[in-house]
Amino acid sequence: MEENQEGERMLIGLEQLPSALLATIMSKLDMASICSVASTCRTFKFCASHILTFLPTVHLLDVAPSIDLIAPLLPPNPYLNSLKVDCCRLDDSAIQHFVRPSLHELFLHNCNDFSGKLLFEIGTQCRDLRICHHLLFLFPPSRSLYLGSVSDKRGRAIHISDLEELLRGCQELETLYLMFDVSTFLRHNFARAWTLASEKLTSLEISYISSVMVTELLSPTAGPDQFLQHVQPSVLPNLQKLNLSVDYITDTMVSTISKNLTSLTHLDLRDAPIIEPRMTFDLTNNGLQHINPHGKLKHLSLVRSQEFLVTYFRRINDLGILLMADKCSSMESICLGGFCRVTDTGFRAILHSCSNLFKIKISHGVQLTDLLFLDISATPLALTHVGLRWCNLLTNIAVSHLTTNLDLTVLDLRDCRSLGDEALLSISTLPKLTSLLLDGSDISDTGISYLKERASSSLTALSVRSCKRLTDKCITALLGTGNGNSSKPVLQELDLSNLPNLSDNGILLLAKSRIPICELRLRQCPLIGDTSVMALASMQVDDERWHGNSLRILDLYNCGRVSALSFRWLKKPYFPRLKWLGVTGSVNRDMVDALARSRPYLHVACRGEELGTGLWDHSDSFYSYDNEEMDELERYILDGNDDITDEEMVDAEDVEDLED
Repeated sequence: MEENQEGERMLIGLEQLPSALLATIMSKLDMASICSVASTCRTFKFCASHILTFLPTVHLLDVAPSIDLIAPLLPPNPYLNSLKVDCCRLDDSAIQHFVRPSLHELFLHNCNDFSGKLLFEIGTQCRDLRICHHLLFLFPPSRSLYLGSVSDKRGRAIHISDLEELLRGCQELETLYLMFDVSTFLRHNFARAWTLASEKLTSLEISYISSVMVTELLSPTAGPDQFLQHVQPSVLPNLQKLNLSVDYITDTMVSTISKNLTSLTHLDLRDAPIIEPRMTFDLTNNGLQHINPHGKLKHLSLVRSQEFLVTYFRRINDLGILLMADKCSSMESICLGGFCRVTDTGFRAILHSCSNLFKIKISHGVQLTDLLFLDISATPLALTHVGLRWCNLLTNIAVSHLTTNLDLTVLDLRDCRSLGDEALLSISTLPKLTSLLLDGSDISDTGISYLKERASSSLTALSVRSCKRLTDKCITALLGTGNGNSSKPVLQELDLSNLPNLSDNGILLLAKSRIPICELRLRQCPLIGDTSVMALASMQVDDERWHGNSLRILDLYNCGRVSALSFRWLKKPYFPRLKWLGVTGSVNRDMVDALARSRPYLHVACRGEELGTGLWDHSDSFYSYDNEEMDELERYILDGNDDITDEEMVDAEDVEDLED
């Protein structure tokens, strides 16, 4: 009783503070914290509404606001310079709330229902657009614009005039991300539009473009109504970072990029052929020789995806890599995927030529063996990120030599199926390891026990998907549950998908450990059922917090024993921080739909898609909240209007009972 009275006196005292002082204090908080404070009393709610009129930064990526909610969250604000929004529930009617002359930073994700009008209005009104996040590159963020999935839905067209207005209007732009298919534009119109782009543009990413369009865009040519001597100046003269997904990576495209982009420091090219490329539409040894002619390249990524067809860079061998390595001595990061004819000799040339290399990723290295790493300790390399995916000839010996690099923080060994417990014993010696991916390897519960020390000190992300030998005992082996382990594991992301011997007992042990897991993936586990969901729903991270408050991603897709009963535990107040949920839609479609309606800011995936936020900004993903019921931002914008949908959940349960 005395504590309640003391709390009331403290609240009264805070309300009596000058409004200017309250506004100054609240303006230092992030959006979720502001909304949390606003839900406590009228004074704070009024103050929160007031500071939204001068707050310089508004980030709404954790929830996808509807058009009815975006207006109160984005009132007129001449000081707003940074805006990030998940637009999956918005369309062109929301454009008026986004485009503001004061903006320097604009990040719009999931713009499926927007048309080209979005680009046009940004170019017309956001003349001073400059800054954007993007953690993909090694350098700090620069002045830019991110537009994700614009006009993905049929009938939402983007005209070349919309792109022209965007490029013409935003002359302060330094970084631009166009995350939609630009190949629908006519090639000559597309190339002409880029002559309007700001000379300050230093970073460009396009989610899909044809290689021919890239070549024409970067090749200075005579205009159709000009004499040959009047050649157009090269576009993007100061571009430093280029990230493209194309139909084919070709010699012509690589040569054009290397020749005309003289300031390039980052080159990231990825293709996914639908048919086997012919000679003229492929990358060969000759094309590799043109890379980095100006010696400024620090990051190189050349990846051939097998998304549509099992295909490789078949016209590149060790000779091509050797010739390229001679020009890449200053490289710091290299990613190569699909080089099936390159052997240890070629890859070894990279390791021994690039003394500044700290990140290397090789995928589908079908001829890569342990020999590559036998003398790695003799090199001056201080590797921090290593990825060796689908390199099936690698064994435990390679890992033992690789782990002599004690600075390793990220190690990706997915689908290296010959790796076993001995590899984990070597990995356990890495003091700085934070992320470890071991999908499809031949490890056992005993091997997992070697990671116990790392899990309690540095390891925050672990994936053992499809490691068939693992059982419930791997949870105890990793977390030390029940063994008097005094140090709590620091794991935040755990992937236990497709483990045929993992059951509810293992998840009970995980819940009992009370570790602050933020992402848990259990898809395709036939023995996981309702008991696991109930245990996670009741999980307490610590005594002062609400149940299960740390889980943000939970993937239960195609878990064999999950029934409609689990949906009762997926309702509020359980899993208050949950943002992504994967379930099997066939369990009960009505229950899935009712859950989606009852939690409109929860992304419910029921078709087997992988969960996650892709290119979203995760800089504050593990922010420590003090709310005891639900997400502050969600609570604020719902404002108590979500009770009706709980009745829908009950109705769906009744339908399920009748069907049984």
